[in-house]
Amino acid sequence: MAKAKKSKAKKSKSKKSKTKKSKAKKAVKRTAAASSRKTKKSKAAKRAAPKKAAPKKAVKKSAKPAKKAAPKEKKQVMGEGNYDASRKFLKAEAGFVKRHKAEIPQMGKDAEAAMDGAQGAELRAAEQEAMSHSKAPGNEG
Repeated sequence: MAKAKKSKAKKSKSKKSKTKKSKAKKAVKRTAAASSRKTKKSKAAKRAAPKKAAPKKAVKKSAKPAKKAAPKEKKQVMGEGNYDASRKFLKAEAGFVKRHKAEIPQMGKDAEAAMDGAQGAELRAAEQEAMSHSKAPGNEG
């Protein structure tokens, strides 16, 4: 009797595993059939659609999520000074000169007239104060 029970238990286990496998196969077949139906519909819709404008390309969605780019590491500043700020200043200065090329000679004449005029003393005092904050050699501060 014990052998009969064991053989029945083995048979029931094998039946269960077979049913699981067949269910999995059916699910795969269903998804494949559904995707083929979608492609057939989209092809028919493309044929039926009026050809006024170029069709937009569909973006394929991948199963894997898109990888994010690793953040760029900032380069260490070696030596004295801030290289990034210097680059930005030089680029901005070149842009200003390019935009105001025709106006620069007149700006210089206006500045010279201001220094010789009533504002001259005030402008020189502001210049001296700015120099006192400077760390450049040769300036009093």
